[in-house]
Amino acid sequence: MVNLSRTTLRGFAAVGALAGFAAMALPNAQAAQTSSTSTTAAAVTPQGPIDGTSKPMSPPPAGDLVSTKASSPTTIVRYNRIYKTGAITPSKCKEVNVSLRTVAGVEAYVSQLDRCIYAAWALPLKQAGAAYKVAPKLIFTTSSRVNSACGLDTSGRAFQCAAGGKSYIYFPVSPVISYWKQNPTWARAYASFTIAHEYGHHVQWLTGIINASWQRQYAFSTYAAQMEESRRRELQASCFGTAVLGANKRYYPWSGGLMTQLNNVVTNSGDQPGYPRDHGSMKNHAFWSTKGFNAKHSYTIAGNCNTFNASSAYVS
Repeated sequence: MVNLSRTTLRGFAAVGALAGFAAMALPNAQAAQTSSTSTTAAAVTPQGPIDGTSKPMSPPPAGDLVSTKASSPTTIVRYNRIYKTGAITPSKCKEVNVSLRTVAGVEAYVSQLDRCIYAAWALPLKQAGAAYKVAPKLIFTTSSRVNSACGLDTSGRAFQCAAGGKSYIYFPVSPVISYWKQNPTWARAYASFTIAHEYGHHVQWLTGIINASWQRQYAFSTYAAQMEESRRRELQASCFGTAVLGANKRYYPWSGGLMTQLNNVVTNSGDQPGYPRDHGSMKNHAFWSTKGFNAKHSYTIAGNCNTFNASSAYVS
């Protein structure tokens, strides 16, 4: 087992956003975009995992109450203070009305979402005692080869990583631009869910969950147990991602055809035949994403995303 509190580790928590996407009708879209895209378009055929093998990260900055040194990894992932926090604060952000056919458009769209997600997570992270003012640095990439703070990545996919006590989200613009040419609403769905999921990994890092989970994974002796641990991390990141989207559902807004397409997004995402079982089945991805979005009594809370206390059947 690696002692992450004493050893500086670097790595990736690659995006669990999505193996397959649905077309998604969004508000505030330009007239030509809205008229040319159906709000009930069928889900795109799943294309397999879009992320590589994740690795452990450097320890997070110390918060007011978070302590990962005295607690066991299992205690950190199962009984983390983030699960006892209140409702996630609505950012009240609306979708930015830009075309995603250019690098500048993708950067504007995703950057606003990133800022809104930061604002929404601030209170729960503060209540959890984490370093809630620490935001990830968002970096847009245009090449499949990325010399990141955590080393070389050649996947061409979005990923979050932490090195030297800092967190980074690397977001490739080329896939979004390509998707925009095929279906603008699909591109918006991809961009929205991807940044929300990656920020979910940032939340895991700040609260000590992601490093503790890697300690657990290293301790498991079988490949099956290791993959199950990976699925718990990734399903939680998707749950955290939809939780923050759900918190803002009245303002984006997530309703009508837009809500239908978000359901299509999460329902058609997950591990595909022939690939490692490291993210969870489409059924379980939909389960945890829906659980995060809705929470209980219409309040969106992080406590709904405790995948580490769930039975194996729910993280298969």
